[in-house]
Amino acid sequence: MGSLDRSKKRVQLWKKAAFHFLVCFVMGFFTGFAPSGPSSIFSNRVALNQTITDGEFSPLSIEAFHEGRTNESLNRSLEAETPVAVPSSSSSSIAEPRTLLVEEDVDQTTLVPLKQLIIVTGIRSRDLLQVEFLRRLGYTLKLVAPPLLWIVVVPHSDSNELSEMLRKTGVMYRHLVYKENFTDSAAEIDHQRNVALNHIEHHRLSGIVHFAGIYNFYDLEFFQSLREIEVFGTWPMAVVSANRKKVVVEGPVCTSSQVVGWNLKKMMRSESRSIGSALHISSFAFNSSILWDPERWGRSSSTQETSQNSIKIVQDVVVEEEAKLKALPNEDCSKIMVWNMRIPKQPINVHPSLLVNPSTNPNWR
Repeated sequence: MGSLDRSKKRVQLWKKAAFHFLVCFVMGFFTGFAPSGPSSIFSNRVALNQTITDGEFSPLSIEAFHEGRTNESLNRSLEAETPVAVPSSSSSSIAEPRTLLVEEDVDQTTLVPLKQLIIVTGIRSRDLLQVEFLRRLGYTLKLVAPPLLWIVVVPHSDSNELSEMLRKTGVMYRHLVYKENFTDSAAEIDHQRNVALNHIEHHRLSGIVHFAGIYNFYDLEFFQSLREIEVFGTWPMAVVSANRKKVVVEGPVCTSSQVVGWNLKKMMRSESRSIGSALHISSFAFNSSILWDPERWGRSSSTQETSQNSIKIVQDVVVEEEAKLKALPNEDCSKIMVWNMRIPKQPINVHPSLLVNPSTNPNWR
């Protein structure tokens, strides 16, 4: 009897184990067909209880402008016809999406790239405080909106002071050096300008060229006015002398932006001088393509191929092309935006009694 009862209990245990296994298998089998994620369980309730309006899904207009290289097009516009799927309120568990076409009126915005300014500066070996004034000019150019290229032409020197200073200004520059020696100051200045113009012509640098002396002082609006030049531009300039208590204004006489005459000090001294040669180098600017593409502006390239004095040609062309010459600024062409300070080329001798030392002079306040 004892052995029979034990065998019945074992059979019952096996039956219970098999039943539990079968139940778990069936539950696991059907669980695999159930949708995953808690949001899907209540998705029908959301569709039944909420009313979705078109305004909640209206897309935002996006205008993306990418500023690339200068030879790529900078005019970008966006015309949006965006299909948006909006679920409709329905009692069915699967709602058919409807397509909403949104036509957006996007203003076509034209991006006009700024013209590059090419500022040319020459330094002579006899200039007083040349590094200090050049640094001051560099800090002025740093305030100008790019693109701007600063070409600095100097005689050869073993010192690295000038190169270090140019690197610290934060202005994009090119440092040109020549080895010729000059005894005539005017010949050296012309040579520096021709070196810069030949560099611009050789590398076909595109921009508005302006000769900026280290003793020039500028209104920052002047550089923005330079970018309005198409071919040639000119403006009045004030010349201030350190030894004389007066200011001389030279440059064009204009009505609106049209040049009707000239007020040049050098022409008053010598009637034989031409307007081009008497024109101050810092009182005009021109499009650099005149150097390497003169035919674009209706000029023959034969005269420039045989001449080495590019600066003289430019000065004469500026005056000859009156129809293409623009007086700046447009609002008031008599406004002074450039000042040139005449500083002695030799150090000024100052008597020691005129020097004031606060530590030794009791009358110093």
